[in-house]
Order: sequence, then C-alpha cells, then structure tokens
Amino acid sequence: MSDTDTNDQTPQTVKDATLELMKYGLLEASSKPNLYRTAQAYPDDVNRVLAPLDLTMKIDDVRGLAYLIVTPGSRTDEDGEWAHPLVRRQRLNLEQSLLIAILRQLYIAHEQETGIGAAEALIPIEDLLPRVQMFLGDLGSSAQEQKRLRNLLEQLKGYGIVSEVSAHDELTIRPIIVHLANPENLSALLNAFHDEASERAAQ
Repeated sequence: MSDTDTNDQTPQTVKDATLELMKYGLLEASSKPNLYRTAQAYPDDVNRVLAPLDLTMKIDDVRGLAYLIVTPGSRTDEDGEWAHPLVRRQRLNLEQSLLIAILRQLYIAHEQETGIGAAEALIPIEDLLPRVQMFLGDLGSSAQEQKRLRNLLEQLKGYGIVSEVSAHDELTIRPIIVHLANPENLSALLNAFHDEASERAAQ
C-alpha cells in the first residue's frame, strides 16, 4: 500500500487531531475535547501518520493529555534528555531549564496535595519570584527581577508549559510539564544551581 493510499484512508477527524498535535505538541481534553477523544480512540492511526516524522503520540488518560515524543531509537533521538519535540526544536538555555525544573517541582507538589489529574496548578508570580531569585541571584531591582521572570515565562508559554500571566499576576502550570524532560536531569540541574547559589552567598 502506498503512502497516498494510506493518507486517503485516514479519517478526517484523525488528520485534524494529528495536525493539532504537530502544531502544538499536545492535546488537552480540557481545551480540545473532541480532538483529544479522537486521538484517544485512534492511537494507531495517529501514530501511523506520525511515524515517518520520527514522532510518537503518548496518552496520559489520568491528566487528559495526548502529547508527542521523539520516537525512542530514531535518528532524531540524539540524547534522550528532552522528550518533547517542540522543546528540542529550540534548545532551552540554562535559565529556561531552571524555571522548568522549579515549575515541575511546584506542579508535582500540587498533584500530591490535590491528586493526579486534578485541576491545573495556579501559581502567583510573587510565590515564584523568590524561588528564581534564590538560584539566579538578586538583580538589585524588583522591577528588573519581575521583568526577567516574566520574560522567561513568556518564552515557556510557547511550549504549552504555562498559561499567560493573568491580570491578577497568576499563571497556570500545565500538565505537559510532567512529561517534558527527564526528572533526574531536572533535579541535577536544580542541585547544580543550588550549589552555585550557596557558593555566591559564602563569598
């Protein structure tokens, strides 16, 4: 069977769900319920379309999430560190990676308190700011520190990790963060930043 024949036999609903996955790297049941249900019902069909791109769809039923990973063992699976292809497309710098590690800690703590699959974690900026300052240092100006944090959050918003900061200076951490990267790598990164911050404080 040719690729053309396969495409011709792919239902339009599956094509729509796959296109959404490729565009954003994820499908959330809360925001795209019909497309999520399609992906959930036809995983083999979706993965058949994704296979030539070295991508695979995974389903997290508990959190209502369908997301893409780089197919393990594929030619694009270079080091296995960042599983999400949208993150791989543009490598994160250390500050972005650090913020992901902090946000992931907060999200896991939220799930431990409210249960896996509960509502997304809502975090005030003022709670996040001191955590970032602890690792990245004090810029000497509250306005500059706010700007640094908001710029980092804006960059991560493009990966579907966080929502936009609301008028009440709050943001939502999205469930994809638990599947974004190897937790051991994130813990090691936090430890490295913590050691560096301790050295700075001792000087």
